[in-house]
Amino acid sequence: MTLAGRVRSMLVEALELYRDSPRATNWLRRHVDRLDEPLRVAVVGLASTGRSTLVNALVGEEIAPLLVEDGGQVLTWYRAGRSPRAQLYPTQAPPRDVPAAKVDHQLHIDLEGWQAQNLDRIVVDWPNRVLRDSTLIDTPALESTPDVGSRVSMDADAVLYLMRHLHETDLGFLRSIQDHPIARETPVNALVVLSRADEVGGGRIDALTSARRIARRYRGDPALASLCQNVVAVSGLLAATGATMTAEEFDALRELAAAPRQDLESCLFSTDRFAGESAPVRVDARTRVALLDRFGLFGVRLATTLVRQGHASAGDLATDLVARSGVLELRESLAQCFTDRHDVLKARSALLAMEVVLRREPRPAARALVDALEGVVTSAHEFRELRLLAALHGGRTTLPDPLAGEARRLVGGNGTALPARLGLVGEPSGQELHGAVADALLRWREQAENHALGHGQRRAARVVVRSCEGMYTRLSRY
Repeated sequence: MTLAGRVRSMLVEALELYRDSPRATNWLRRHVDRLDEPLRVAVVGLASTGRSTLVNALVGEEIAPLLVEDGGQVLTWYRAGRSPRAQLYPTQAPPRDVPAAKVDHQLHIDLEGWQAQNLDRIVVDWPNRVLRDSTLIDTPALESTPDVGSRVSMDADAVLYLMRHLHETDLGFLRSIQDHPIARETPVNALVVLSRADEVGGGRIDALTSARRIARRYRGDPALASLCQNVVAVSGLLAATGATMTAEEFDALRELAAAPRQDLESCLFSTDRFAGESAPVRVDARTRVALLDRFGLFGVRLATTLVRQGHASAGDLATDLVARSGVLELRESLAQCFTDRHDVLKARSALLAMEVVLRREPRPAARALVDALEGVVTSAHEFRELRLLAALHGGRTTLPDPLAGEARRLVGGNGTALPARLGLVGEPSGQELHGAVADALLRWREQAENHALGHGQRRAARVVVRSCEGMYTRLSRY
């Protein structure tokens, strides 16, 4: 039985055991239902880290942030829906619908009269392909709302944590979401985003390359690597603007790129110069201010450089800006660590919820369930695969080539389907699958006993062996 199947059975058993406790049964039923929902991914960070901008970048539309009348922000859930719809959840009243509409790929919602202190959350249904796999939760800045961390731990299955530089505050939050016995055993639900990567890299034309080097260095930081699956550098503004760039914006960028190089470079020295009335370019100041708001100074500089280099259409430029932003790498990491493993992360959330009930309402009849929960947490191979992927990616575990790439593939780094794990393309026959599994199992059993490798490397090889053994149980599907 899969991890998800075992956890579902345990939840059903717990429901029967606690049928006389309304509070426990409501809590457990909620988490049984969550097993069948899309993965919940919270976007979290301190002020000015670009949380809402990253939500827009991932979705490819301008839907965040939603600000209430006092300028505050509350937890906002964005989930897939057939048409735009918004529900408010007041702290002291039943949920209610509010007008919402999609205009020019933007979300328009009426929040007049509402203040942050009076709302628990906002839930937005939005027709978007990305949201079919993951419900995104845009959160207020960590320092603005004291209970954001606890709400994230309770409501989300996974976390995108945004930071500009690594500080103790960042490590403190990542530790806090693992501040639970089960969470500490399975720290597999966080990705760190080095956000506003164009600024991290100093705003130069090669800033994103510099930011990626910094992200690679952070992956190897022992304090950070033990708390997350990966570190990715992203310019959310560049990605979001590239995905939503208009023809008028492209025309303005092309006009800027046609200016004498010295004139354009002089006014791109600072935002004040670029937005000023005396800038030596033919694009009017109002349009330049709008470009700054949408692209940022770095984005304008990069976009005009790319136009000079031959990007002759809005589509070509938009595609290149999105590719350079780092959001594609983030989406790949999201798929590898989160959405492809949604059943594992949903099961993890259910285990955390079950432990809360067993701890708060202990009873002798629950002893077997307590033992079963502890056994699942310590022995579930799915968690070991995710930990090994993070260790390989961050450099905490190294294997000689070509073993490193094969290990990453066999434990699901390129996808969890059997052909992807085995490196087979197309629709391989059952015989091909059996042969590939047998070859991999033999090879990795040898590596697990290879004393030329270090202890940690042999331990990694044993995880790969277990993954290969598990593939045999799946071969009946092919």
